[in-house]
Amino acid sequence: MKQFLITPAMGKRLIAKTLTNHPAIKKALRNGTVVIIAGTTNGYVAEEILKCYNIAGDFSRRHFFRGLTMPPTKKVTKEGRLEDQSKFPGDVVIVNGVWQRGKTIADVVDTLKEGDVIIKGANALDLEHRLAGILVGHPKAGTIGLALPAVVGRRVKLIIPVGLEKRISGNLNAIAEKMNAPGAEGYRLMPIQGEIFTEIEALEALTAAEVELIAAGGVCGAEGGCWIAVTGEPEQEEFAEHVVASVADEPSFSTDFL
Repeated sequence: MKQFLITPAMGKRLIAKTLTNHPAIKKALRNGTVVIIAGTTNGYVAEEILKCYNIAGDFSRRHFFRGLTMPPTKKVTKEGRLEDQSKFPGDVVIVNGVWQRGKTIADVVDTLKEGDVIIKGANALDLEHRLAGILVGHPKAGTIGLALPAVVGRRVKLIIPVGLEKRISGNLNAIAEKMNAPGAEGYRLMPIQGEIFTEIEALEALTAAEVELIAAGGVCGAEGGCWIAVTGEPEQEEFAEHVVASVADEPSFSTDFL
């Protein structure tokens, strides 16, 4: 067994790099549509996929989000957005390998079909039941409200990249019932099912070893970090060490540009 500390930023990069080789994504990039819905984790995903397929152009993840969670001293709207949304670039929509700049999921959702892929991040994670939760600030349920009719109605594949720092205890459905009740204040919550893809799934896909979460937390930049154990053949564990080292210097997400 080898043990590794993975910070949230390292995890985002690790998840993103691994998803470039996801079979469903690769197939849809060749012949279909991939929609990467804007979000901080998906900024890394979009960056890696666009770079991997040589279509990155001028993409930047600096404003690639709608809502975001920041310390209480940072001001956002009731929907969780920045006051100034003028630099929002849209989602990343790739049709038959061509990036449709400026498009959003709203522009293409009605054309999505089985074989296409939607990639959407999450704010809560129930590892035991393989369920994710999305905070909702928009009165029409935001982008997940747009995506679900395609996912449920037409079997468009939903992949949910989400870091282990977002794991919660308790029943997500029961939590959502409280948050969505009339008279409650703050965000609403939508539990969703899809292919959950955390740092665990990333390392499992890369090494074919057994991967598990064993501890969490830290200071001096390791806040929110997770201790991951990888158990396998010596070459699998060594490769895991190489993979983690390759993302070890990933800086924390910064809002200095705001």
